[in-house]
Amino acid sequence: MVGFAPALAAQMETQEVRIPGTDVQFTMVDLPGGSYAMGDGGKTITVSPFAISRHEVTHDTYRIFQERDNDSPVAANTNWDVDAVSRPSPPYLDFTYGMGTRGGYPQVNTTQQAALRFCAWLYDKTGRFFRLPTEAEWEYACLAGEEPDPADLQDMAWLYENGEETYHPVGEKQPNAWGLYDMLGNVSEWTLDEYYEDYAERLNDDPDPWMRPDGKHSRTVRGGSYDTYTEEAGCRTREKSSPRWQARDPQIPKSKWWNVDSPFLGFRLVSPDKQPTEAEVQAFFAEAIVD
Repeated sequence: MVGFAPALAAQMETQEVRIPGTDVQFTMVDLPGGSYAMGDGGKTITVSPFAISRHEVTHDTYRIFQERDNDSPVAANTNWDVDAVSRPSPPYLDFTYGMGTRGGYPQVNTTQQAALRFCAWLYDKTGRFFRLPTEAEWEYACLAGEEPDPADLQDMAWLYENGEETYHPVGEKQPNAWGLYDMLGNVSEWTLDEYYEDYAERLNDDPDPWMRPDGKHSRTVRGGSYDTYTEEAGCRTREKSSPRWQARDPQIPKSKWWNVDSPFLGFRLVSPDKQPTEAEVQAFFAEAIVD
């Protein structure tokens, strides 16, 4: 990997982000930009510097968005209309199926649209732009220099063989070289990208690639979960999202907030070093959120 120095792994800078009006905070890890061989085909990809959340977004954090009135302070440096960001509809059953909510468990069963609306809400509250990682950013962060040794995976990840068919509180396993937890296993994670089987062939030489969505389905999911076999887990493994993840949703049309049948799926945040203008933020969410 070009631009990566293993000696820096223990020196990664971090930032604590607190949601105004609450005692909830989360940690972002600053990653250097660089180039690396992406995917099985080894296409050289360049990503700009960005920060990524140390852990998957937890239920404790997401429920502030889900349950609170829009009454906490809005960042002073934004004119974004906080009331324009809708909040999740109340779940009509326990989408976690008893696997856990409060106490550091990952937020699960959210649609990609809901995860992005959470990011828009965070911008309302903090004045800082957050979004989901692109596939290129996610793989870069997961590799942290190189693909993990298969012999070490069960020390780093909750997988089928050790996960006991449930997700676990974030951060219980060993982190990768950049101090990121649960990049593999526990719950799979949304990325921004439209899913294409021939993704590698579509890539050009432009930095920071993003396969922009042109419909509600399908998106690329990364990382595997507690239901993934060790032999199938890896930073380059890709999964296609499926409408079947809403198969038991009785609503017509299906909920834009909840995937009834994906307790294995969560997400984490990124924030680019070069923050966009407010107009660019609005344009991004208008393009990325496809209902």
